[in-house]
Amino acid sequence: MTQAHDTSAHSEELRAAARHFARRRFLTGTGAAAALAFATQLPASGAAAAAELDGRRVAENPFTLGVASGDPLPGSVLLWTRLAPRLFEPDGGLPANRVTVQWELARDERFTRNVRRGTATAHPEFRHTVHVEVQHLDPGHVFYYRFRVGDWTSPVGRTRTAPAAQARTSALKLAAVSCQAYYEGYFTAYRHLAQEDVDVVFHLGDYLYEYAVNATGGARAYTDRTLPAVLNRETVTLEDYRLRYALYKSDPDLRAAHAAHPFVVTWDDHETENNYAGDIPENDVPPEEFLLRRAAAYRAYWEHQPLRAPQRPTGPDMKLYRRLTFGRLAQFDILDTRQYRSDQAYGDGWQVPGPESEDPSRTLTGAAQERWLIDGWRHSRARWNVLPQQVVFAERRDRPTADFTLSMDSWDGYPASRQRILDGARSAGVKNLMVLTGDVHVSYAIDLKADFRDPGSRTVGTEIVTTSITSGKNGSDHPSNYARIMEANPHLKFYNGRRGYVTVALGENSARADFRTVPYVTTPGAPVTTVASYVTEAGRPGLKPA
Repeated sequence: MTQAHDTSAHSEELRAAARHFARRRFLTGTGAAAALAFATQLPASGAAAAAELDGRRVAENPFTLGVASGDPLPGSVLLWTRLAPRLFEPDGGLPANRVTVQWELARDERFTRNVRRGTATAHPEFRHTVHVEVQHLDPGHVFYYRFRVGDWTSPVGRTRTAPAAQARTSALKLAAVSCQAYYEGYFTAYRHLAQEDVDVVFHLGDYLYEYAVNATGGARAYTDRTLPAVLNRETVTLEDYRLRYALYKSDPDLRAAHAAHPFVVTWDDHETENNYAGDIPENDVPPEEFLLRRAAAYRAYWEHQPLRAPQRPTGPDMKLYRRLTFGRLAQFDILDTRQYRSDQAYGDGWQVPGPESEDPSRTLTGAAQERWLIDGWRHSRARWNVLPQQVVFAERRDRPTADFTLSMDSWDGYPASRQRILDGARSAGVKNLMVLTGDVHVSYAIDLKADFRDPGSRTVGTEIVTTSITSGKNGSDHPSNYARIMEANPHLKFYNGRRGYVTVALGENSARADFRTVPYVTTPGAPVTTVASYVTEAGRPGLKPA
């Protein structure tokens, strides 16, 4: 992050001007060639298009990364796959040719009741990824899908459409996951999640980590395989990020979860670089150099996730925030708290709050996203307004004494931004606000307060924080700071440091959160347990043990 900070308005203007100049320089000056490459390395048409490869000439299984679906709408599903016969070759083992991919959608997994079928083109410019938006489907239905290339058939995936916009949906069950460092353990939690009866999975960030993965897979300590040296470096280039996604998606447990449920994804920092803020990198590199890296990371993210066409990036920019509805039961406003934020105050980390962090001009969402969110709440008719996002929303003090510090990377480093969101929810008449959060590698159940400094103040919503899939390795039920964190934050109702995920069942009258954890991830095969369950009643915010 930046090395020095000045709280004066004049200095903030200078920093904003410098960022604007850096972006302008990236787009029009020394970075022009690279920016042009990102803008024009798109599939061509007509005579200029890449030649087509006959699918019958694909000699090895191209579906090594599995299948996925995402962003369910009432009449549409998004289907994804990538063709990569050889995972860790830069081109995935395919020549730079177009490949025609057949797809099928059916009401049963044996495909005896087909609903839709068609073809899509896997372009070499997108590393042979496929995003199929199937339209004109019945709302609120389960479907099965698969892909074909030549003689090869993909695994079968299961997905669903959302209920119709005005449907009186009585129940919805979601899961939330985050933070899956490959080198810190096995994705066992995903194997269990694949068996859960949930309607949709929200991935809240850190789908991959930019750090090097050694030949033995870090904490996985492989003895029966050796990972290639190309993975043993930090991701910086587009090819680096593509290869890292290939590694992560090669995991069978992650593939199983994607095949079982539609995912709704949003990123945090590690999909690009640790704790970056907008166009400001963690490390002291030229801004235009970081924007090149961000462009590479964003492009690889879109290529490898079940995202729709509006999310396709342009250079270093990608509009990831979006809105989904599930009948009149739930509205989901998926946030991006990384791309538009102000730089972290006081050099980042845990700091004593002060004038810099409390500057009212600071933002975590950016002004446009903030307006979009609050305007969406004003028009919402949903029973539950759910905010899937990345970093802890509630105040979280590190100790119960007056010299407490707060995380400058979370909403605590942007309290004015948080207050504007809470004020917006109140003015919009939102009565059942639920925030879904990842990032911190622990599970929390939190009451959101009108004034976090006053434990007796009104409870205005709930926050459910999911632990990591693997990040932090095995963890413990009571981390070393458990007692002082619980004492310092009376609005914190539950705290657990194991790995796993959370499920949330939304109903007309209440919502129930089940925290599901595994006892270890550094060896495979761990069982899963519900370590705690909490309920909040519609119209009466606040969490109680179930």
